[in-house]
Amino acid sequence: MSYKEQTDPNRIPTHVAIIMDGNGRWAKQRGQHRSYGHKAGVETVRNIATVAAKAGVKYLTLYTFSTENWNRPAEEVAALMALLLESIEEEIFMTNNIAFRVIGDMERLPQAIREKLEDCMARTAKNTRMTLVIALSYSSKWEITQAVKRIATEVKEGTLPVDDIDENLISRHLTTSFMPDPDLLIRTGGELRLSNYLLWQCAYSELYFCDTYWPDFNEEEFYKAIYEFQQRERRFGKTSEQVASNND
Repeated sequence: MSYKEQTDPNRIPTHVAIIMDGNGRWAKQRGQHRSYGHKAGVETVRNIATVAAKAGVKYLTLYTFSTENWNRPAEEVAALMALLLESIEEEIFMTNNIAFRVIGDMERLPQAIREKLEDCMARTAKNTRMTLVIALSYSSKWEITQAVKRIATEVKEGTLPVDDIDENLISRHLTTSFMPDPDLLIRTGGELRLSNYLLWQCAYSELYFCDTYWPDFNEEEFYKAIYEFQQRERRFGKTSEQVASNND
């Protein structure tokens, strides 16, 4: 029996975040340049976005390019930017009724990419089945620093009392304020770390790591992660007895 068949369709996580890791190593295994792996990874994005939307996921957030990735060799960064420009196709969003959003420091992106991203967001804004979010030129430390600056400015200007600062206010100042925190974080490629990704938002997310490189991550792998998620007890700091009592 497949993992898809074992998955409860009524308990699909609302928000799934993914660290798409392993493109370069996948390509190296095949004697190819890293860019070959990134191109294969784009096809996986299209596939998993469609699978997630059909499964009932409402938000799918993909770690596409971190602020630290700007430190990679200039040739690889240029190739990634060119691939990004080429791969932003509205068809997949319109066909599957998916809205498109971007989180990250878009000011650092080339103008042509920025304009294409903004156009795609505008054209898909009314789609309601799922929101596909790409974290681009993003890192949690960057995001939290920007939020602190905005909050400090409001305090300095006298529009925000210090005593009003709480977890909810901080969350509202993050770039992810338009969506709930991830229920499930998936990382492919065998690494066991969060890599500066959604650190605030993933405080109580279920974490799932697999050895599969991103280009090989398919529908069955996705449903395996969902199945594993459904086997866990989410307590949010409470005891098992309290959780059971609340579910009665």
